[in-house]
Amino acid sequence: MSRLVIVSNRVPMPGERGARAGGLAVALADALQPGALWFGWSGKRAAGTSTEAVIHHHEGIDYATIDLSESDYRRFYVGFSNGALWPLLHFRTGLLNFQRDEYEGYLEVNRAFAKALQPLLRPDDVIWIHDYQLLTMAAALRALGVTQKIGFFLHIPFVPPAILHVLPPADDLVGAMCSADVVGFQTEGDRGAFVDACATCLNAPPDEQGLVHYRGRTTKPVVTPIGIDSREFARVAARAVRGAETRRLRESLVGRALVIGADRLDYTKGLPNRFDAFARLLELYPEHLRQVSLLQIAARSREDVDRYQSLRRELDRKAGDINGRFSDFDWVPLRYMTRAVGRTTLAGFFRMAHIGLVTPLRDGMNLVAKEFIAAQNEDDPGVLILSRFAGAADELSEALIVNPYDADAVASAMHQALVMKIEERRERHLASLAKIRQTTASSFCADFLGYLNPKISKAA
Repeated sequence: MSRLVIVSNRVPMPGERGARAGGLAVALADALQPGALWFGWSGKRAAGTSTEAVIHHHEGIDYATIDLSESDYRRFYVGFSNGALWPLLHFRTGLLNFQRDEYEGYLEVNRAFAKALQPLLRPDDVIWIHDYQLLTMAAALRALGVTQKIGFFLHIPFVPPAILHVLPPADDLVGAMCSADVVGFQTEGDRGAFVDACATCLNAPPDEQGLVHYRGRTTKPVVTPIGIDSREFARVAARAVRGAETRRLRESLVGRALVIGADRLDYTKGLPNRFDAFARLLELYPEHLRQVSLLQIAARSREDVDRYQSLRRELDRKAGDINGRFSDFDWVPLRYMTRAVGRTTLAGFFRMAHIGLVTPLRDGMNLVAKEFIAAQNEDDPGVLILSRFAGAADELSEALIVNPYDADAVASAMHQALVMKIEERRERHLASLAKIRQTTASSFCADFLGYLNPKISKAA
C-alpha cells in the first residue's frame, strides 16, 4: 500500500501544545495513520539550513524536520511568505512588500525542503504538500526527478489574475503549482481564480474535464473544503461549559449577553473593523448599554513582522477608546486579550455566548465559525454573525451574513441577533449544524486523497 507523505511549513511534533500544534494536525488526524511521514521545518533557527532531516518516531508515524538559518527564515518566512504572499492572497495589495532577494530565499528554502525530503521517499509514496509557504515545492521535487503523485492544498484564498499580477513572479508561481497532480482549494471561487490564472498567466486554459495541461503535465484543480469533527467538539463544549473558567466568565457577566470573537492577531481578521462595529452597536442601539459585553480573544502571532506590531497598537488604542467612552463603574463593554486560550476552554465560552462574531476581511475557510455552531446548546443556541468574505459563508448561509467593512450593518446584525426569537435561533442553528456535519475533517482528507490516490483515501 502507498505511504502518505505530508509536507507543511511547520511540523507539529507529538506532545506539542498550544497554537503551534495548529489546526492542521487536527484536520489531518484521519489521514495520519501509522506508517505515514510528516516532513517540514522544525521551527528552530540554526547556524545553517539543514541538508538532512532529523527523524522522530512516534506511534508508528515518522516526523522528519529540518532547521532553517536565520537568513533563510527571514527571507523565506518573514519576508516573501508573510510580507508578500500572505497580503496578496488576502486581497491586501497595499500591504504587499516584494523584495527580489526574499523571493530568491523563498525558492531556496522550497528547494532545500525538496532536497532533504527526496532521500526519504519510496517509489510508491503519495506526497501531500500544504499551503502558501510551499507553492514551489512540487516543482522543486520534479526538478530532482521525483515522479510520485503530488498533491497541493492551499488553505488560504486564491486571487483573480488581475490581483495576482501585482506580484512580479506571479506567472512562475502558477506554473510551479501546476507541477502537482492535484491542486486543492477551499471554495469554488478560489478554484475558479486559479483556473483563470492558468489561462491568463500560462496560456493553459482548462479542457472540457476541467484539467489544466502545462509543459507536459496534467493538473486537476479541485474543491475540498476543510471541516471539523462537530460531534466531538460539541461533547467538549458540553463538558467545558461546566468548567471553572466558563463559570468565572459567566459570573463576571452578571446576566449580560456575551458576544465572542476568537482569532489570531492578524490584519486579515478585521479586528479594528469589528471593534468599530461594536461601538456602533452601543451608539445606534442604546438599549444594549450595560446589557452586553464583547470578549475578543486575539492570540498574538508573527510578532517579528512590523505590520502585526502596529495592528496590536491600533487595537489597544481602539479598545481603550471604546471602554473609556461607554464603560460604567460596574460594566466594561469590551474585554480584549492577546494571549491564547485553550481549545477546551474556548469551546465552553462558545457554548455560553449569545453571538459568535466571525468577521474576517478575507479568509480561506475559518473553522471558528464551524466550531461556534458545533458548540451550541441546541435548545438555546447562540447566533453566528459571519463575514461574506470567509470561505465558511459558502456553506453557512443560515448565519447572519455581513460585509465587515460596513460597521453599521454589522451593528445591525448584532442587534438582530440579540433580540432574535428562540424559534428562529433554533431553526438557523439546526440548518447550519446539518451542514457542518457533512463537511468534516474526515471528509476533507478522504475527498482530497480520493482525487490523488483512491487507495490511500480508503485507508484513511
